[in-house]
Amino acid sequence: MTTKADFSPAEWETVLEGPPAAGLMVITASHGGTFRETVAMSKAYAEARAQHGESELLDEIVAEKPRMEHGKFHSPEELRELSLGHLREVAMLLEHSATAEERADYRRFVLTVADKVAEAHREGGQAISPAEQQAIQDITTALETADS
Repeated sequence: MTTKADFSPAEWETVLEGPPAAGLMVITASHGGTFRETVAMSKAYAEARAQHGESELLDEIVAEKPRMEHGKFHSPEELRELSLGHLREVAMLLEHSATAEERADYRRFVLTVADKVAEAHREGGQAISPAEQQAIQDITTALETADS
């Protein structure tokens, strides 16, 4: 089983920042609903905590508060590019440190966070806006980078 101990402190920070980076990317993909979407991200973590024991790696990730550095980005485009680069970096770290099942669990959790954020606020009469759908697709692609 992969745990926090398998990563350097900097690598662990990178792993921890993946899910909130994806959530923040979806939040900024469309306008409106920021409060609901942020709450949805927190709920995704709470739900994952309730499933304690299914993945030691995820248990350690969700035991900590989601970390988001808002001031680090000057535009939604910059946030998108940095978040996707960050997710690709996490995918590579996990490729070298985690089992295939743990990598799949991590991807599933990140995409659950992204989906819950996207579904938290209806935009233009749609449950998930086209911009949010594109963000989720980009997140999925970034997380699959290591498998390519």
